[in-house]
Amino acid sequence: MPKGTYQVPTPKNEPVHDYAPGTIERAELQQALAQARSAAADIPMYIGGDEVRTAQKISINPPHDHQHVLGYFHEGDASHVALAINAALGAKTAWAELSWEHRASIFLKAAALISGPYRARLNAATMLGQSKNAYQAEIDSACEIIDFLRFNVYYMSQIYGQQPDSDGGIWNRLEHRPLEGFVFALTPFNFTAIAGNLPTSVAMMGNTVVWKPAFSQIYAANVLMQVFKEAGVPDGVINLIYVDGPVTGEVVFNHPDFAGIHFTGSTAVFQHIWSTIGTNITKYKSYPRIVGETGGKDFIIAHKSADAEALATAMVRGAFEFQGQKCSAASRVYIPDNLWEAVKEKVLADLSDFKMGPVEDFSNFINAVIDEKAFDKITGYIEQARNQNTVEIIAGGNYDKSIGYFVEPTILLTQDPQYITMCEEIFGPVLTIYVYQSERFEETLELVDQTSPYALTGAVFAQDRYAIELATKQLVNAAGNFYINDKPTGAVVGQQPFGGARASGTNDKAGAMLNLLRWVSPRTIKETFVPPKDYRYPFLQQD
Repeated sequence: MPKGTYQVPTPKNEPVHDYAPGTIERAELQQALAQARSAAADIPMYIGGDEVRTAQKISINPPHDHQHVLGYFHEGDASHVALAINAALGAKTAWAELSWEHRASIFLKAAALISGPYRARLNAATMLGQSKNAYQAEIDSACEIIDFLRFNVYYMSQIYGQQPDSDGGIWNRLEHRPLEGFVFALTPFNFTAIAGNLPTSVAMMGNTVVWKPAFSQIYAANVLMQVFKEAGVPDGVINLIYVDGPVTGEVVFNHPDFAGIHFTGSTAVFQHIWSTIGTNITKYKSYPRIVGETGGKDFIIAHKSADAEALATAMVRGAFEFQGQKCSAASRVYIPDNLWEAVKEKVLADLSDFKMGPVEDFSNFINAVIDEKAFDKITGYIEQARNQNTVEIIAGGNYDKSIGYFVEPTILLTQDPQYITMCEEIFGPVLTIYVYQSERFEETLELVDQTSPYALTGAVFAQDRYAIELATKQLVNAAGNFYINDKPTGAVVGQQPFGGARASGTNDKAGAMLNLLRWVSPRTIKETFVPPKDYRYPFLQQD
């Protein structure tokens, strides 16, 4: 059949809708929210070509309105994990042999579906299921997942186009095979885009996947799976299951065909998974690929030359958007004493202007945290701070879970730079500030670098270019994504590849070619056109 060297469309970042009053997108989203709230969804697992339902139905409730039922998902058990693995392995050969341009077309179609007919529905599902406001949903479950799909297709074509040189009489070729076996995608609650990217980036390279989302993200994951099916992802290529984590792990990590894991979640869970894989290493056909993005204790450090107003805005946005439930959220801030009063005044003014409540009211900047477990953990840190002599609650500190899991944006001012909330990941709307003597910038940089085991994101604010260079060099290993005069959140696919090192993960940069290379196993092919027929080399001849 005819062949060609195909060029995929050059990707561009999806434009962000602003949902201002009177816009078409605002009306469509409000309609999608009302429709989603009006009927309880029945959400099956997707294994091979089957929609699988069980006797164990679990309700899905909006975090900001936990008495309302959005629907039910069907929880599975170990047998469903085994079925999903078998479906993935059964689909593998046909999917791996499918010409790459057809795989590309499927995922480009998925991006087009999300950009168009599914946009409001997927955003509404993210808003209701994860308690994100309209803007936070838009940049996540619309723009970022669209960008992941389009840019990854482009990176895939670049990978396939990278070929070795050939000397005369030979032809060297490099093929990028999918991994031998199935890949496990374990995805978090906080980003629908991550939940969609982890299985699709793997599948795009010819692998088949068992996908287990966080239970608190299933409502939107179900919509993503419907998009993938409509886009033409064949049965068995991506299998979506809802099974308890340890039960799933017991089956997955003991299977000889386990080929890799694509993970976003907590550091403790990832380290346990890594340890389990190491223990079971002799059981596998090949060394599994382990790719993970985990926790963070993300920082902002300001130099005495920083713009106080810009710093304050970065703090409130970076710490409190989506209730601080971002891996990249600003959680600890180091401010020089010459700027503190000006920064404090603006930050407190901004917080006093915040509205908190359900996502259906578009005027609410702050919504609920994800569930009761998170609520109790976050408020535990607040209560602990309330009883410390070296810590002052200068904003917020109140909370209420009677209707939804609402925690006020809270700012702690500590005299101890090693206080627990300067060191431990909280994953909620709690920001801790340490004010340092302005002449001790370099010492404070060392403090930033040594305080936390994490190294995900961080930012420096300064107008003094020498200070910026010093911070950039001294904090070289403290953050995988480093920002200069900007908040440490909001990485854009194709512009700021995302990931960190140390206890924050393997730094394989989601939204970059580097990540896709982890899901292939290259094979070098050398063809000699006229092979030698005598073993003797010229040097063997007599003088």
